[in-house]
Amino acid sequence: MSKLPDFEGLAMFAKVAEERSFAGAARTLGVSVATVSRAVSRLEDRLGARLFNRTSRRLALTEIGHSLAERATRIYCEAEAAENATREMSSRPRGLIRLAVPMSFGLRWVAPLLPDFFRLYPEVAIDLHLSDAVVDLVGGGFDAALRIAVLPDSSLVARMLCPIAPLVLAAPAYLARHGQPRHPRELNGHHCLGYAYRSQRDIWRFTNGEGDEESVTPSGPLRVTNADALVPMLLEGLAIAELPEFMAAEYLADGRVAAILTDWSLPVGGLYFITPSARTRPAKVAALAEFFIQRLSEPAWRS
Repeated sequence: MSKLPDFEGLAMFAKVAEERSFAGAARTLGVSVATVSRAVSRLEDRLGARLFNRTSRRLALTEIGHSLAERATRIYCEAEAAENATREMSSRPRGLIRLAVPMSFGLRWVAPLLPDFFRLYPEVAIDLHLSDAVVDLVGGGFDAALRIAVLPDSSLVARMLCPIAPLVLAAPAYLARHGQPRHPRELNGHHCLGYAYRSQRDIWRFTNGEGDEESVTPSGPLRVTNADALVPMLLEGLAIAELPEFMAAEYLADGRVAAILTDWSLPVGGLYFITPSARTRPAKVAALAEFFIQRLSEPAWRS
């Protein structure tokens, strides 16, 4: 015998006791009369007691049936209420979302959007995890992530929001002192800052319109785990750095840096909204996904 109570049997018994009819219980539950009858008989065998006295015209609870009916009905109602409450939670945006976002992108472009999101969805809360390290969504218990990558992790469900191009940059003062590199291999003679969380080691892989390829391992006085830490060295004209366009845009706009090697390009990545599973998303996560699709598919840094 299973150590678990026969919840199905108890639920069907409670409905038969309420309807005073196997056929009535079957109609209410949307199952066959035979299914209800088997469930009640199984429960009686399990309990070793008859719950109903049956005749061709009448169905009546036994004394033991009376004593069990109230508790079984309570169990049925509690289970029904729990399902209804959960269904309501899953069908309307509410509850906590654990969201992982790269730090620089999160501070610049996600945090400023959150007031609008909370105005739209006041019953949703967000636990925002900011880190450039690639987190384990499943192991870390995250509901979703924004991830910037050349290719998304195929074990996860990813929706690309927009492409993100990396740019190689230098301050005018650096170029005045050290000259303008014309080919990626010339970077070997320059101070180039490194980023520790690059997906395929810290290598800059260039291609041009003719299909030529060149790989450079940046060598310089600073390697970081967050790209914002590269900016002071870059702006002071002490080194060349590679930054994603969402960071580079403001410095390019006011002339503090210039893009170099513009005839060459690094692999263009994408901004992805990622969830751990292909199963139906809770309404809160679906609402966040749609919000980011609307706000980040045409990103402001492009304007």
